[in-house]
Amino acid sequence: MARPTSTYVCQACGARSRQFFGRCSACGQWNTLVEQREPAADGRRRRPAAGEPEAAAPGRPRRSEPIEAVGDRPLQRLPSGYGELDRVLGGGLVPGSLVLVGGDPGIGKSTLLLQCARAMAASSSVLYVSAEESAQQVTLRWRRLREQAEGCGGPPEAPPQPAHPREEAERSAPPAAPGLRLLAETDLELVLEELEALRPAVAIIDSIQALHDGALASAPGSVSQVRECAAVLQRLAKRQHTALLLVGHVTKEGLLAGPKVLEHLVDAVLTFEGDRFASHRLLRAVKNRFGATHELGVFEMGGGGLAEVTNPSALFLGAEGPGTGTIVACEGTRPLVVELQALVSPTSYASPRRSTTGLAANRLHQILAVLEKHLALPLSRFDCYLAVAGGLEVEEPAADLGVAAAVVASYRDLTLPAGTVLVGELGLGGQLRPVGQLELRLQEAARLGFRRAVVPRGSGLGAVAGRLGLQLLEAATVAEALVLALGAHAAADGL
Repeated sequence: MARPTSTYVCQACGARSRQFFGRCSACGQWNTLVEQREPAADGRRRRPAAGEPEAAAPGRPRRSEPIEAVGDRPLQRLPSGYGELDRVLGGGLVPGSLVLVGGDPGIGKSTLLLQCARAMAASSSVLYVSAEESAQQVTLRWRRLREQAEGCGGPPEAPPQPAHPREEAERSAPPAAPGLRLLAETDLELVLEELEALRPAVAIIDSIQALHDGALASAPGSVSQVRECAAVLQRLAKRQHTALLLVGHVTKEGLLAGPKVLEHLVDAVLTFEGDRFASHRLLRAVKNRFGATHELGVFEMGGGGLAEVTNPSALFLGAEGPGTGTIVACEGTRPLVVELQALVSPTSYASPRRSTTGLAANRLHQILAVLEKHLALPLSRFDCYLAVAGGLEVEEPAADLGVAAAVVASYRDLTLPAGTVLVGELGLGGQLRPVGQLELRLQEAARLGFRRAVVPRGSGLGAVAGRLGLQLLEAATVAEALVLALGAHAAADGL
């Protein structure tokens, strides 16, 4: 009989090794390998069940069926009560799905899910499992959010001291909310028992790293604990069609903590981002089996919790001035009008400084090289700083033309004409390349009052722009686009 073997698992990245090392060979972390006993593999063939033949006839299926015979089942989604969250999820929560929500500590994950639980409890049964906070802490936050939503801004009065323990228990009980139930527990078995007994439509686990399976010897939050707890919850959610929302921790690099298998188990991965010095929060869909990925939802943190931002483009627009350009970036299916700010100043060092905020630094280096090559601008003797207003991360190449216009405007100390938006990808030969979803971008620009749009030539959207009231300026090269964008100022400066 084969003997059980030992495998050393890294608690930081989940890498496996047959031998113990002080440092993980995959992620480079020290003292993160933990021994895990694995049962011996049974090489014997599985015995057939009672009444099951030894082997099926060749070409005769046992359980599979033709794909054409599978009937169409309408996908019923549960509204979360917040349109921004429903947009990121693809229309709402799917029964039996697992959604992982990650974010930095204090960003508002628990607040968002508690507000959604309060909204969904009006029409569905919701179980909120608090594995990190006590029931009193969650109840105090829930009461505060409810009072702010109802317009009661004042702090709640302190209740008088009860004279009987039963009266004290009645006072400490949460207000009437028949659809929302709270469980403060870290034991996985007790959580599973409650889920099987209630069979709620939606369950929220805050957080998955705090759950503990007594059958495993490792500590809560370890790779084996997180993997096993998530797998058991997944099987239960699929079996009884419960939409499960899991809160996950993140590492100092901003990645989801725990093994990568956790992201493969769930159906959707949402990241909650934001600057602690700013009030707005961004909810992104990194993975979604029931909707578009890289979808974006915008919230604003206030005294009454998180509020939806129905017009997020207003957050990323500021006052016009020298060195600013306006682009339309697409996050999933949502177009956002964003302002870019550039500062070009003479350098006092042998090597100029390049700094970006919200845009890839290599992309800025490439655009500066194209401008120096094809426009004969001596940018190699100037420092260049670029920032995206509002703290948004812009990754798509459609922002290239806006970056080039902002850099040239700052270099020449010019201001782009009001109401001008720039969309286009910049090639290494100085040509403008077409971008996707251009019609959607033009519609968003027209809705916000823009009247001029500089786009790559050959878009074929002249009629659409005329219907929207936009003056469509098409260009084949970056030099032609900058002349159209800057107008008479560019001609006077010899661009």
